[in-house]
Amino acid sequence: MNLRFAITAMIASSFAPNVPLYAQQAPADPGAENVPQPPPTLQDAPPPELVDFKLVAAQFVDSPLTGDAQKDLDYGGKIDAYVDIKGGAVGLDNSLSLHVHPEFRFGQSSNGEIGLLPTNSALFFPASEGERFDLSANLTKRWASGTSLTVGKVNVFDLAAQLPVTGGGGVEGFMNLAFALPPSAVVPNSLVGALLNVPTSKALFRLWVFDPAPASRRSGIPTLFDEGVGALASVTVPTNIGGKPGFYALKVAASTRRGISTRALPPALIPQQGLGFGDNRGEFAVILAGSQYLSGGPRDPAGGIGVFAQAFASAGDPTFLDYSGQAGITGNPPGRPQDRFGLGWFRYSLTDGLVDALARRVPLEDEEGVEAYYTIGLSAHLRLTADLQYIDSAIAPRDGALLGQLRLVTAF
Repeated sequence: MNLRFAITAMIASSFAPNVPLYAQQAPADPGAENVPQPPPTLQDAPPPELVDFKLVAAQFVDSPLTGDAQKDLDYGGKIDAYVDIKGGAVGLDNSLSLHVHPEFRFGQSSNGEIGLLPTNSALFFPASEGERFDLSANLTKRWASGTSLTVGKVNVFDLAAQLPVTGGGGVEGFMNLAFALPPSAVVPNSLVGALLNVPTSKALFRLWVFDPAPASRRSGIPTLFDEGVGALASVTVPTNIGGKPGFYALKVAASTRRGISTRALPPALIPQQGLGFGDNRGEFAVILAGSQYLSGGPRDPAGGIGVFAQAFASAGDPTFLDYSGQAGITGNPPGRPQDRFGLGWFRYSLTDGLVDALARRVPLEDEEGVEAYYTIGLSAHLRLTADLQYIDSAIAPRDGALLGQLRLVTAF
């Protein structure tokens, strides 16, 4: 396997999820905008559309601008369709809904040419290169209290896209995976499981139970829980500081998986037995995350500007990340609600045991970087983004480098 994609796959295979064009396409996540107020009852809600369809097409051009990576110009794209069907469309109660998300990626990108983390999240999933297709489908039951239970295959990017302040999922907002879906190495980016969300007037509580093996490009049903059981428990507390909304979360992720998932890593990057890493059973990680609006808010027609931060720590072996952190600012410029900007910093530390085990194959260290972007809203359906990233690679022999990217998103 090409080392560029093999190494990048190591860091991007599993994740924990911490107003884009397509914010209404993903299943409703009560952890985002609807935490502060008690949810309306189903009887009070306006009559829903029984079938909703949305299409998002994103095109990308990128190239390393400095450093020792090849200065080739790469072009690629991603097409996502979002279909939501209410139960009433088939004679059932509208408290039931089916969400279907087919996605197709094509072309090339600079992922893996500089650092370990994908610099273009949208073009790393459902695969890192070539023409690849994936399909996720899940069924949700919602109660009048606002509680919801989702069962099936879930694309976690759909949920990350709706987070306050940072939401975008790689097709909007930040492009580096460090911000689009901050890695935890415990929760897969695509999972099969059950997701319970319980919003109250004080906080949002979540409990997820899932197969820890990534479900990208497969149903995940025949091998369900073969590698163990994973779980995520979290509480998100809304605040109001100076009249501005904020959201602060504590998350705990764990699994009973033994060793490194063979579905998450290519064989070349799985340490051999006896090298001191990957032989343990069980994973555990804690995440602290916060986002705070400085102006405006999630319901403000003029948008808003907010700051965000996240800290992650794991118990190490067999989890390949032990510590990470990221912080930044993003939002809508005053007077330009159709535009969006962002500036962020991140640092990721690979578990020492993994670094030692792979030392003779590839020398590794911490990865650190910054990303800045500006999105211009050309029309109601068309947005153009210029993005710059400076990456100090975790691959020790590589020079730090500047990467330039353009993204054109069309949404209907």
